[in-house]
Amino acid sequence: MSSPSSPISDRPLNSSNPSNPPQTSTMVPRDRSEGRDVHVYDANDSTTVLGGLVLTNGVTNSNFYSMVDILVLFTSCFELQHEETKVERNDDPLQPGKYYIIAAGPFSVNNEPWLLRTISHSTGTRTDSFRNAIRSRDRRCVISGQKAVGAYRNNWRGFEAAHVFPLAYEGDWTQHGYDRWITIPPEKGGTINSVQNGMLLRTDIHQLFDSYDLSIDPDDNYKIVFFSDDGAGLAGKCLDQEFRNNPQRPVDPLLRWHFRQAVLANMRGAGEPQFEHDFPPGSDMVGDILNGPKAAERMEFELFNRLAA
Repeated sequence: MSSPSSPISDRPLNSSNPSNPPQTSTMVPRDRSEGRDVHVYDANDSTTVLGGLVLTNGVTNSNFYSMVDILVLFTSCFELQHEETKVERNDDPLQPGKYYIIAAGPFSVNNEPWLLRTISHSTGTRTDSFRNAIRSRDRRCVISGQKAVGAYRNNWRGFEAAHVFPLAYEGDWTQHGYDRWITIPPEKGGTINSVQNGMLLRTDIHQLFDSYDLSIDPDDNYKIVFFSDDGAGLAGKCLDQEFRNNPQRPVDPLLRWHFRQAVLANMRGAGEPQFEHDFPPGSDMVGDILNGPKAAERMEFELFNRLAA
């Protein structure tokens, strides 16, 4: 992901005019908890759901333990119980149902903030070298494996250079010293535009990656993990060895950061809101943003898209 944007980035922030008044918004953010078939409880309080998961292919018991360890802050060791059976930390496929946390000490749901992302595209001269480096290295969608067959004639339609850590949060990048993981600085644009913070993705997969609907777990063989419906049949597969062996690929700490964000966004409570990005012509985009949740963050994204480049 680079600068935050939506498919309406070529229209003004409020696309209405006096002769065509804004339409009344009906864009209610999607509830990420919809469709969950895995639910997490405190064994001492079976009435309050702490979080959950939309179960997709490839998620194992061991994976789920790792996710719960992000979702919940523990002061002691813990174990999970499925219905009335202890869950072992193994590679058996996770089963749907209710899971109960059993711990010797107190614990609480992690309230760590997550960084809201919207559908985005690279814009501006700052990201030119980033995009070119990503294209040159990958030449295919690294998640689906689909090759950019027109690359030899510079046709990259359907493929986009995605930032792992979003360009919109460059202040956080600098403040928390994430650049310490970068060993290959870009020609220009700052360390956040290093080839080690990006990968080439098919357009539809880029959208899923930016919205945290999918992520990559670098601690489990670089497994592709879906947190919503997998229409591409990619859940549970792993990044190919060629990409993993490339010394210029995204560094593990950044992939780990994205995976952590995906867990927090999708599994905690009812899940963070999933915003609509396809605004119909004549709609009151500003009104929709300001009247919805996380208005300040969303407005900052739209302003970033139009001014930062």
